[in-house]
Amino acid sequence: MRSRNPVFSRRGFSRDNGYAGFNTAPQAGGPAVATQANPYAQPTGNPYAQNPYAQTDLGAPPQAPAATGRMTIDDVVLRTGSTLGVLIVTAALSWALLPVDDANIGRSYGIAIGAALIGMVLALVQSFKRTPTPALILAYAAFEGVFLGVVSSVVDNRIADGAAMQAVIGTMATFAAVLVAYKAGWIRVNRRFVGFVMAASLGFVLLMMVNLLFAVFGGGDGLGFRSGGLGILFGVIGVILGACFLALDFKQVEDGIAYGAPRNEAWFAAFGLTLTLVWLYLEFLRLIAILNSSD
Repeated sequence: MRSRNPVFSRRGFSRDNGYAGFNTAPQAGGPAVATQANPYAQPTGNPYAQNPYAQTDLGAPPQAPAATGRMTIDDVVLRTGSTLGVLIVTAALSWALLPVDDANIGRSYGIAIGAALIGMVLALVQSFKRTPTPALILAYAAFEGVFLGVVSSVVDNRIADGAAMQAVIGTMATFAAVLVAYKAGWIRVNRRFVGFVMAASLGFVLLMMVNLLFAVFGGGDGLGFRSGGLGILFGVIGVILGACFLALDFKQVEDGIAYGAPRNEAWFAAFGLTLTLVWLYLEFLRLIAILNSSD
């Protein structure tokens, strides 16, 4: 079962009953059967053969080898920190340089929407590339930061004072909680889990798109999925889905390290994690705005 994240699914990562595999296809009435060898495996076709990052038979964690050129957790942390750093800097600059008072809010909104569209295009281009392009990923982070900075400023200054910091804290707390739960084995990312998350996220996105269409052509908040009681309910669902996406991302990173993926794959991991964290932050920000608007 492939991840919902196109960044990782493009790399051929898949799962069967909680264990990682590459390009597996389910057979009727039985487990998945590999249809293609691990692209990072040795010529023998055994994905674990002579792989310094492979798990041992005793289940011990991978040991850092003397060989170079393989992705490590340090690589993922460094690239993710760099991507999020660019996003945070541009968000702070747009907050400071794009005022959201009555005289300038229209211009600021226009710049934010333009930046969001450019960021979306860059994200789609990178998602469907077979190799990561660091400049493209960092450019996405920069434009996404402009959008987040303006939106956060609007919510913080015009709806709920301190909302941006609350959303940041909520995102960080969710990341830490899911990471602890995943490492402790409380979250098991298997075929059923992935299928549920995929189906739920598809339904969620379709409902939000329908709501947006009704809002555009009918005015107001469309079907009301983003305001009042329904807005709070769907905000909570959005946060839960974001947490599930984090678990999928952690599994994909773990699989890449275990299979000895090339070091540049860490940029894909950073990109995927950034997409999920942006999703979580926006859901928290929207939920906080709804809660304060209903007071």
